[in-house]
Amino acid sequence: MMKLLRTIRLDPSDAFVFTRAAETGEWAVPGTFLFWERPVETLIGKERAAFRSGLLGIASFGWSTLATIVEATEEERAAAVEALAQRLLTDCGAPDMEAARAAAEAEIATSAELAEPVVGTLVAIHRSVENGEIIERFRTLLPGTDDRHGRVFEFVEEPDDIEEQVDLLGLMKEGQAR
Repeated sequence: MMKLLRTIRLDPSDAFVFTRAAETGEWAVPGTFLFWERPVETLIGKERAAFRSGLLGIASFGWSTLATIVEATEEERAAAVEALAQRLLTDCGAPDMEAARAAAEAEIATSAELAEPVVGTLVAIHRSVENGEIIERFRTLLPGTDDRHGRVFEFVEEPDDIEEQVDLLGLMKEGQAR
């Protein structure tokens, strides 16, 4: 058994931050290769956000702020390599499947290196340009080891039957009275 990265969403912000957000559970790679031929100073808005902090989901070619370390079988790794190779061929202009597969193998190997900490660890990336080169810095958040520190976020489910009514006319009159 080996370890790789899978995209994860702790909140819906990726859908607003990136042009295309990865779905939760996609195999993930750094994806920096998508920025090699682009002058970083031309990236604006959501593209710049992807450059700064996006991990690439292989299936969607969308971005995720975080990935989590998970166990993977050799078959899953091989399938991730093939899926990424196909995307490199069809979307990135790889000259042939052999070249695409070699590049995909290298990118998946990088993900495996990043997945060395324990399963459940969260991984984030920060990219910058220094002296004309793209620099990647990875951060990890280890899962907690006790009840007090075990959860970074707590999710609370709200009932679906909450009705929210806003009296816009009343608010407008209230604002005019002030």
